This record gives sequence, structure tokens and C-alpha cells, in this order.
Amino acid sequence: MTLADPTLSYELKAAMDWWRLAGVDSDFVDDATDWLGRGEQLDGGNAPENACLPVSDEKSAQHPKQSDQRSQNRLAPEPKVVERVDLLGANPPQTLEEFREWWLTAPGLDAIGPRGRVAPRGPQNADLMVLVIDPEQSDRDTLLSGPQGRLLNRIIAAMGINQESVYFASALPRHTPMADTAAIAASGMDEITKFHVNLVSPQRVLAFGAGIPPLLGHGLTNDLSLLREINQTTRSLPLFVTEGLDAMMAMPRLKARFWRRWIEWSVKG
Repeated sequence: MTLADPTLSYELKAAMDWWRLAGVDSDFVDDATDWLGRGEQLDGGNAPENACLPVSDEKSAQHPKQSDQRSQNRLAPEPKVVERVDLLGANPPQTLEEFREWWLTAPGLDAIGPRGRVAPRGPQNADLMVLVIDPEQSDRDTLLSGPQGRLLNRIIAAMGINQESVYFASALPRHTPMADTAAIAASGMDEITKFHVNLVSPQRVLAFGAGIPPLLGHGLTNDLSLLREINQTTRSLPLFVTEGLDAMMAMPRLKARFWRRWIEWSVKG
């Protein structure tokens, strides 16, 4: 005796039951989609074509042009209006020592306030200025004191650069997960970054983080290799921008990509 092939409605119901057991019952998009709420209708094989559509889109399934327009509206949110502020004020710090103190105490640099900020470290006229978007989550008194810092130390050692000749800085004063760097830069923090770089006056700048270009005075770009310099009041500094240290730790292939680009950049520089 052979078993009859399962019907389409049986296979669909089995698939729905599998997702339900896996704890997945909704598709989280702008409009939540109830995958399984009307799944029982599939049992008899007479489920309507739009049984798995969000309630708000059932009617629009018959009007694809209207549906497409709504989808485009959802994918293109209105740009944020950001008020630009002169964060440096009338009496900006004049030395790196003054800047470090100002960095830890100045109001307006973030929404939380001075507590929890981490200061930059290193010498003026550094051979290399390393810039990250924000401190590590575990940083307290020393910037880049956690896993990302250990990876960075190995990178610098492999470059043959003396640690004492490197200046370590962050574009934001505290750990800021998923920072909207474009909006933060537009609020005036890009001027702080450029001012900081000018005070350090390094020979070259190595910046980590795909979202860091706006904080350097550049627009968002998908091709980080296009960013080759940071403009200063007196001169333009060689600039190398790459993916974040956290991304390199999560995806080792990015390390190989970094080294290929760094060697090419160093030779050209």
C-alpha cells in the first residue's frame, strides 16, 4: 500500500505549523504581516490569494500602482531637520591639553552630559592619528581599551608603527550604538572633528567606521576608498577610511580587504 501524495493545502498547513512551532508568526516591516492568523483557511484549499497580506494592503493587492506608491513612501522617509549649533563657542580650546578637558566637560556634545565620556590620548604631531566613531562599550578611563583596541594594537604593530607615535581619538565622546552619524555631523560635530584633527596636526589619519565620513566633513559614501584626504585650514592631510574594528572582528575577510587597501594606499602615499 502506498501513501497518496500530500495535497498542496496540506503542505502549506504543515509549513505554517513549522513556523508557529519555531516561534515566528509575524513579518516585521512597516505594517506587521500576520502570516498565520488566517492560515487555518488553507486547510480546505480555498484560501484567498491575499490571505497572507497585511490587512492594510488587502485592497491594494487589486490596485498594484497604489500599493507600489505606498511602498515607495515607506522606503523614503522624510529627511530629519537638524539644527546646526556652534559647539566650539567663542573661546575654543587652544591646546590638546585644553581640548581633552573641554571634551570631558563641555555641554552640548551629546544628549547625556559629561558623565561617561572618554578622552583621546597620544602626542601632538603624531605620525598617525587613529579615529573611530565612538569609544568601546567597556571603555572607562582609556579609549579603545577593549577587544577592538587589542585588534587595533596588533594592526599598528603589523604596520611597524611605534605605539608612542600614534594619537587615538573618537569622533563622539561616549559609546553610541547605531549612531546616526549624518545627523550628528549636521548638528555641528563635524566641525569638532576637523578642529580636533587640526590641533593634533598628524602626518596622516586612519579612520575606522563605514559611518564616519560625515563626521570628517564628507558625505555618506558606499566606496570608502574614494576618501583620500581631510581638508584643513592650512593643508590637506592624507586620509585612509575603512570599515569599523567591530565589523573586522565579526567578518575576518574585511581584515584581508583592509590590508590590501592599506598597502596600496601606503605605496601611493
